Amino acid sequence: MLGTQIRPVTPEDEEALTRFLSGLSLHTQTLRFFSGLGRPSPCLVRGLLAVDETRDAMVAVLEGEIVGHAMSYRGGPVGADVEIGVVVADQWQGVGIGPRLIDAILSRAWFRGAETVGMDVLGENRRVLRMIRRAWPEARYSVSSGAVEVIAMIGPAGLFAE
Repeated sequence: MLGTQIRPVTPEDEEALTRFLSGLSLHTQTLRFFSGLGRPSPCLVRGLLAVDETRDAMVAVLEGEIVGHAMSYRGGPVGADVEIGVVVADQWQGVGIGPRLIDAILSRAWFRGAETVGMDVLGENRRVLRMIRRAWPEARYSVSSGAVEVIAMIGPAGLFAE
């Protein structure tokens, strides 16, 4: 989306990230975190801001407000070098912010040596599962307790880059 900046998180994003997470609908919170958050705890927010040798995080910013968040964690599911999680504000879903965040976080993971990525997606999150099937035709899927674990190869261009 034009005007949206994708950049690494910083500690100064704590207040804006709290506002962003608090503004997500219960449905969107559940699709991302597998549970409603209400007001996110400071511990959760700090965890989503953490960047170190095993964790990375990016935000999408529009007009000074966070409208999306992506993170990766080395040591994710069996068979994947990194696990990712992504969420976009309800009013900005479906306009390309999610794929841009995924490309950014996966490009950085690939640069750090990751070759495979995994993510857990609720089975009811049909939009994301369709997006993954189109972008990752070779992905492996397994279903457990209503969640779909996806594992696929990544490269320097990320997932959705053409």
